[in-house]
Amino acid sequence: MIDTLDLQFLLAIKTHGTLIGAARLLNVTPSAVTQRLKQLEARLGIHLVDRTARRLHFTQEGELLCHKGAHLLQQHKALWEEVMQQHGKLVGSLKINAPFGFGRKYLTTIVAQFHHLYPDVEVLLKLSEQPLLEEQDRFDLVLHIGELSSSNLIAHTIAPNQRFICAAPALLERCSTPSTPQDLLNLPCIALLENNEDNTLWSFEQKNKKQTIRIAPTLTSNDGDVVRTWAQAGLGIVMRSQWDVEQAISQGLLVRLLPRWKLPDAPVIALTHQRKGIPERVRAFMVMLKQQFAPVPPWQSHAKKRG
Repeated sequence: MIDTLDLQFLLAIKTHGTLIGAARLLNVTPSAVTQRLKQLEARLGIHLVDRTARRLHFTQEGELLCHKGAHLLQQHKALWEEVMQQHGKLVGSLKINAPFGFGRKYLTTIVAQFHHLYPDVEVLLKLSEQPLLEEQDRFDLVLHIGELSSSNLIAHTIAPNQRFICAAPALLERCSTPSTPQDLLNLPCIALLENNEDNTLWSFEQKNKKQTIRIAPTLTSNDGDVVRTWAQAGLGIVMRSQWDVEQAISQGLLVRLLPRWKLPDAPVIALTHQRKGIPERVRAFMVMLKQQFAPVPPWQSHAKKRG
């Protein structure tokens, strides 16, 4: 007879393809993995894995066990989660992928609060430069900032967010303050590589009038903290999300430019694999996200105080 622990053991070997990799995952020695595999094969009376010096090869029986076993483990996990949810308890895993800057500034605290409320949910928070470019099947929820061009994922708006053009007071002392988007072409600009967008094309709108300019950045980075720091040092004009620069504006470190010209919004969006049948732990986290940013997100609260 084989149990769930045996299936998990075989899938660890299958996933990593080596006894050493499986040993790391299981936090045991390679010799312990070898011994356990021999004992399992002896108990079942079936040869599961052909082992050579360089690689492992699962037999037909071993492949069948892994294929069917993975499905059984998923069913077992889903059944347990359903039972616990009916009992009013959230369990399971929650895997989140989010941008570095926003994740560091806001999600670390929210995830900690979620963990305090639901300690039986295992949370993985991965911060990355461009979450949408990563393999989406690995995550239950992806945080994205900006309009969504095309995706198979379902978008849930979490909070509004604008984009601002900003510069340091020191730069404005050296250069004339721009009054139109075209004036930016004569000033040093900083670009952020983000979301595979055309980072040098800046679009503006005022009433029914639209203007698009192509900047020639003197500095470029893929890190939002870096470009904001450069801007605060007076090295150039930057276009950034309100959530990132509102505090610096309130503190006088940056000045918002061209306030009568509107840039495309960049809402905070949560992406899931489906609209219906979302696991309760994912739904609970999205509810917490929306509550944290309601009735208005903190960056807009700062702006209202600034008046």
